[in-house]
Amino acid sequence: MPTIIKASDAADLLALIPTLAGYRPRRSLALVLFRGKRTAGVMRYDLPDPDAVEAVASTTIGLACKVDRVDGIAIVVYADGALHENPGRPIAWHALVRALEQRAHVCGLRVVEALCVADDAWASYEDGDARPLDEVRDREASLRMPAPTEDQGSGANLPDTDLAEKERLARALVTIDDAAAAILAAPSDVETADVPSLARLDPRALAAVVALDDLPELFEDALSWDPGALDAYSGAVLLWCLRRPALRDVALQQWAADIHAGELALFAQARWEAGEEYPVELGARFCGEGPRPDPGRLQRARDVVRRIAAAAPRDARPGPLAAAAWLSWALGASTHAGWYAEQALAIDPDHGLSQIVMTMCAASHLPEWAFARE
Repeated sequence: MPTIIKASDAADLLALIPTLAGYRPRRSLALVLFRGKRTAGVMRYDLPDPDAVEAVASTTIGLACKVDRVDGIAIVVYADGALHENPGRPIAWHALVRALEQRAHVCGLRVVEALCVADDAWASYEDGDARPLDEVRDREASLRMPAPTEDQGSGANLPDTDLAEKERLARALVTIDDAAAAILAAPSDVETADVPSLARLDPRALAAVVALDDLPELFEDALSWDPGALDAYSGAVLLWCLRRPALRDVALQQWAADIHAGELALFAQARWEAGEEYPVELGARFCGEGPRPDPGRLQRARDVVRRIAAAAPRDARPGPLAAAAWLSWALGASTHAGWYAEQALAIDPDHGLSQIVMTMCAASHLPEWAFARE
């Protein structure tokens, strides 16, 4: 449901932005989107290189125009340092704001406000008069809901895990690898199978491998797991899947839709490996096209894969990190998505999905469902 901004002036608007965004923007360009007098969300971007101002203005205003029924924007720059770069000079980032205003005018968007929040003061680009930050802080204090204190990067770090949890997961992964190899290598004829060898395998690992017989059921069950009390073998079998791109992609398709989508994706993957075309609609979902996913499903999946990434051996982390990156991107959290992808690429520079997510984030490419009306 859209939030109604009851702001009598620019200070009121600035006080509301952290609550609207869910974080306190830092070194950012924030576009507050309006449908009439109501907000339709906040789009945040890192401040660009000075020589990229025109390109950034074109891209960001173009994305704002794609949001359903948006007819106005407020431009807010959150700058490090002083409000005025040098005494007697214009407000910081004035060239960026002028470029944004020009693009907005061409696109038919009204500019409600153009403001700058610096370390020492805030001001409107209209008059340039410096105003005290306490004016905004006092308005924040009067809000019914407390304003967030963390910036856009907060919460991206993986959860804390102790050495014991990491060792349990690592051992479980090894035994699952051994069990899967033994079962796949065992002859189908029960009479010739080496039953004593199979019997020596850890029964928990065997049970985990059996769960691989019904991957959609496994991926659906994962949404109900408690990340803070994750069973080592449950986490390891999901990690085993996330390390394999084909199975990881099935999981992401399912978490972005439902168990039926997972079944279709698994069937499509098998047919693709047999030489048939991969369905266009499934590939499109990875690029953010199609129905809007249920945010709750995406968030639950991300919580689980983040925990697994935190506890996994280093060489096994790119799979769950890439999954967390795509899930974050699908949720509209590109800052977090880029961080997870960067961590994965630091381990495996050739990791495909992580490269894709990084490319989408660098190009400010958002999923199409981010522009649809709620």
